Amino acid sequence: MPLLVLDWLRRTRGAMKTQPATLLIVEDDPKVREVFSMRLKVAGYSILTAENGDEAVKVIEQNHLDLVLLDIEMPGMSGLDVLKIVRQQYSAALLPVIMVSGSSTSDAIVKALNLGANDFVPKPIDFPVALARIRTQIFRRRAEEAMRESEERYALAVLGANDGLWDWNLKTNDFYFSPRWKSMLGFEEHEIGNKPEEWFDRIHPDEVEQVKSEVSSHLNSLTSHFESEHRLMHKDGGYRWMLSRGLAVRDRSGKVSRMAGSLTDITENKVADALTGMPNRVLFMDQLGRALERTKYVSNYQFAVFFLDLDRFKLVNDSLGHLIGDQLLIAAARRLKSCLHSGDIVARLGGDEFAILLQEIKHASDATNVAERIQNALSQPFNLNGQEVFSTVSIGIALSETGYEHPEDLLRDADTAMYRAKALGKARCEMFDTEMRDRAVARLQLETDLRRALERREFRVYYQAITSISTGRISGFEALLRWQHPLRGLISPEEFISIAEENGLIVPIGQWVLLQACNQMKQWHEVFGNRSLAISVNFSNKQFIQPGLVGQIREVLEETGLEPDSLNLELTESLVMENAESSIALLQQLRELDVRVGIDDFGTGYSSLNYLHRFPIDVLKIDRSFVNQMGVDEENSEIVRTIIHLAHNLGADVIAEGVETQEQLEQLKSFGCEYAQGFYFSTPVDAQSAEGLLQQAVPWGPQGIHPALSTQESGFHPSSHC
Repeated sequence: MPLLVLDWLRRTRGAMKTQPATLLIVEDDPKVREVFSMRLKVAGYSILTAENGDEAVKVIEQNHLDLVLLDIEMPGMSGLDVLKIVRQQYSAALLPVIMVSGSSTSDAIVKALNLGANDFVPKPIDFPVALARIRTQIFRRRAEEAMRESEERYALAVLGANDGLWDWNLKTNDFYFSPRWKSMLGFEEHEIGNKPEEWFDRIHPDEVEQVKSEVSSHLNSLTSHFESEHRLMHKDGGYRWMLSRGLAVRDRSGKVSRMAGSLTDITENKVADALTGMPNRVLFMDQLGRALERTKYVSNYQFAVFFLDLDRFKLVNDSLGHLIGDQLLIAAARRLKSCLHSGDIVARLGGDEFAILLQEIKHASDATNVAERIQNALSQPFNLNGQEVFSTVSIGIALSETGYEHPEDLLRDADTAMYRAKALGKARCEMFDTEMRDRAVARLQLETDLRRALERREFRVYYQAITSISTGRISGFEALLRWQHPLRGLISPEEFISIAEENGLIVPIGQWVLLQACNQMKQWHEVFGNRSLAISVNFSNKQFIQPGLVGQIREVLEETGLEPDSLNLELTESLVMENAESSIALLQQLRELDVRVGIDDFGTGYSSLNYLHRFPIDVLKIDRSFVNQMGVDEENSEIVRTIIHLAHNLGADVIAEGVETQEQLEQLKSFGCEYAQGFYFSTPVDAQSAEGLLQQAVPWGPQGIHPALSTQESGFHPSSHC
């Protein structure tokens, strides 16, 4: 509080010097009154006069005066009588009175001082002395008036301010906390003392050192002001987010004497999600921590944590725009809340992820019942700006009964269970168990090893022969990625490709495979003199959409010297259909490069014939699931025949995947299929074994697969293909 007053005085001192003070001269002698008035006017004062006590009282009542010069001895009402009346209305601080006395005795002067006079001037008047005494009294009056006004202004500000105010006297180590400061934390005026510990001991343990460091930095002049966001413990045991700001007051030598500032409650901004208005991660974790603490002293108290993720939300955002996406999040938040009891908490963690704290459950079935209710609610269509949107949700659940110590662990395990639900097909709920954690840890370790595998040269390229059905000769190979793990041995792509796609490693890995495969095929062209051999390389979604793809392929071809028409890029049916128009443009650029393009696993996606005939493709590969059922299921045989006929109408050749029997081969030949690939001919093999196949005039024995190649990939099931 004193700091604000001093600051006000500094700012008003100049104004005090320039504003003329109004003085009243009460004197019955006209000559003395005239001379006194003239000298004071010359000194810069505004002068009023009165020739007797009655007139003086009227002037005082009707004017705002800064000082009264009052003659003690006057006929009628004396100066002492006037002084008595003045002091009944004004204190010595509000209206100073200087007595003017011609008496040589001190009795009248002492009496006047006892009645409240501020000072006296003897007659005859020594004007320099009189002026000095007048200036002193006027300055004191204005300083005290400024102090009083500042104190009143400060008191009103303290009472009316939404912020709490504080003042730290560093010399005495006393702390002033305003009533608002205390009430923001739920305390009454008398419940908080006047020491710094009342503040520092309430700061969240994770932030107390940070706040002390920020205070110290300002006190040591390292920062221009003190400002810190931190949590303070409320009387109810919870924490509120606060913004503390302050400024140090220094003397002329720069030494700090005190520090004062304000406290603002920013909890609402910190814990409310801006889009939905729901609690955010900060508040949710705080409430989750409290629930976890409660399990330690309340018997039979159980709760559940849900981690929810909207399925296909990215598709809604990308296709309908972020405005519709935001509306979907808001609408989904409302439906989630409607599925819960008032004591439960639902929060938006970010993006399309939500979390729920389900209080007071008795059995695990209570949690699954709520999850089912949520699934049903969110499966109903949303009407967003006249657009009907469908969405589902994947839910992971972790129960408190498992014995957790930290709220972060509960949310982590619920998240793990949610990812399990996603992996099993989405739109479902999974309860966390320890096996999920083991799988998650193993996956994390695999991802860590995967990041190092490329630089450690642990990847291998295997080759599976593609055979001409009409001649029985090899027409080319498909390049297949394998990982030679130093501890686990050869790992199938089924285990690590999805991880590589998620973390972006698929792009550098795919580029490495392309380079290795093209280089190998160029060598085989030179060794065997068979320029017609082609190499097929699979491309993932992230590889296909990366910027500069055509340029990168061109660089690989130039580096290896492989002719473009000896390279066949295989893309999945769903990949090219995901954004058909842009796919057509990119495929056309590849065609202009003379690179051949094939559609892999055809028949498993959702191609539109409207687009399919516009794709500049050279090869269709029939998925193994159809080939395996030929001869067993007549319907599948007809599907294969139709795909072959369709491909030929599009001007494309056909490769049948997964051929394992002579009967399948014969049937494909009767359908007019050009090429076949599968374990009937060869498993995927390394480059050296592939050369062995190329050295055979017709590498297949009567039973199809070459005997020397039957164990090339022990550990891989014959029906698998990667």
